[in-house]
Amino acid sequence: MTEPVAPLVEEIARDAARLGGRALIVGGWVRDRLLGRASKDIDLEVFGVQPDQLRALLVRFGPVNAVGESFTVYKVGGIDVSLPRRDSKTGSGHRGFTVEGDPTMSIEDAARRRDFTINAIAFDPLTDQYLDPFNGREDLRTRTLRAVDLRTFGEDSLRVLRAVQFAARFECTLEPGTLALCARIPLDDLPAERISGEIEKLLLQAPRPSVGFTLALDLGVIRGLFPELDALVGCPQEPEWHPEGDVWVHTLMVVDEARTRIDDLEHARKVTVMLGALCHDVGKPPTTAVIDGRIRSMDHEQAGVAPAARLLDRLNVHTLDGFDVRSHVLGIVAHHLKPLAFAKALPQAGDGAFRRLALKVDLELLARVAESDCLGRTGDFDCGGIRWFLERARELGVQHAAPEPLLMGRHLLALGVRPGPQMGIILRQVYERQLDGRVTSIDEGIQAAREILAAPPEQE
Repeated sequence: MTEPVAPLVEEIARDAARLGGRALIVGGWVRDRLLGRASKDIDLEVFGVQPDQLRALLVRFGPVNAVGESFTVYKVGGIDVSLPRRDSKTGSGHRGFTVEGDPTMSIEDAARRRDFTINAIAFDPLTDQYLDPFNGREDLRTRTLRAVDLRTFGEDSLRVLRAVQFAARFECTLEPGTLALCARIPLDDLPAERISGEIEKLLLQAPRPSVGFTLALDLGVIRGLFPELDALVGCPQEPEWHPEGDVWVHTLMVVDEARTRIDDLEHARKVTVMLGALCHDVGKPPTTAVIDGRIRSMDHEQAGVAPAARLLDRLNVHTLDGFDVRSHVLGIVAHHLKPLAFAKALPQAGDGAFRRLALKVDLELLARVAESDCLGRTGDFDCGGIRWFLERARELGVQHAAPEPLLMGRHLLALGVRPGPQMGIILRQVYERQLDGRVTSIDEGIQAAREILAAPPEQE
């Protein structure tokens, strides 16, 4: 299905034409349209119209917000409208560019600043014509990822990470010259938020993120940016439980499995599941040893928390949309074996164990990663216990969080307890009974507090 052109785009294009200019849709929308995919973001480049004329043209379509420093992008009606622009490398790093808008540029010169040929195609909404000076449509057909200009491509190191996520999202193979160049570009100038943005796109938008991570390993990106993941390469696993190979191979399989289990989640929880899957076994390299002839990784869950935290620090991952992604990812790493362990225990884990685990991590997200972990290997393994785990968590109402304490400080004040350490001790003791299921109402909580107050002090 071909993506239709928004009426506002056509109206802007007609007004630009009346001024002797030409408005073209550029970038990802054009690429996605050729692939038959929907795209939310529309970028318009307006040729042959001066900046003051362009703003006056746009005002009649609604409020116009201008962004940018040395060049101007106008935002109107959800559309980004700009002049063609020229990049000049004037300093070091990803941000070391001077950008100038120039309405007199040719379409080919404007497209030359793009990273890959598949992103350098323009579309004229008035003539329904594609303008493709670098043969990007053929590269789309053959699923080839090719730099527009090898001479300037390396000036922006972020393009290496874009190559990784584009290769996975669009199932492309890097053209040899582009591949060799990407392997030579240092990435030490990239800020955490830009790295995080590209990794997030890889994890959430690629059907199989493993394609991108495999390419990232080949390009040296994993070694350079993520030593915690690089350590997984070659780390052995017990063949009986992991016939697929080393921890790196297993992790990529888990990430792909997890990608199939997030579509119904809101954004922050999608990120949490995918980062949890990526980091879940980073504790194996320091704990793996041969014991009694078997490969073991004892206590690798807890051992993984510190390296996972370092990786999240490098990506500057904390809270997203009000959800504490960081703490839940670390909780997943620390407890990813618990769902199967709870199911296989004899007797099976009690309600109190579920409630206490829910204090540490979202159990539904944990179950999704645990199931991905169980299925992310070759061989035939019984993963049904994880479904029991999630069903029980839902029955108890703790799939997202532990129960809120029934007894509050105000209840203790009414009993004559003064604020201070004793109040905190009593509240914790009553809450422990609540987690065990022995306190199920406020009245029972108050009675438990009375019992604690009446009990003689423990002798040291």
